[in-house]
Amino acid sequence: MVRKLAVLIVAVLVILVAAVAVSQWLTLRRAHSSFENYYAFRGCVQLLSKTADSGTCKTNSGETIKIVKFNNKWYLNGDLPWACVGGLCLGI
Repeated sequence: MVRKLAVLIVAVLVILVAAVAVSQWLTLRRAHSSFENYYAFRGCVQLLSKTADSGTCKTNSGETIKIVKFNNKWYLNGDLPWACVGGLCLGI
């Protein structure tokens, strides 16, 4: 009986962790998909400038940030994904 309860608890925890991971992945995927989504994701409240592949905004904390387009996805400038070739990863 105790063993079945332990297995059930572990199974529920694994399902909860998986659900949170999928939720986070979907949130990030949506955020990176458009300038408007990333603008909202980063907490921008005022658009200062925008071009086809970048934009600058002010966040609700007053910080000015630059958002850039890279490989058809939007990122915080300086926070681009890592490029890995043959096991060697370099920040872009």
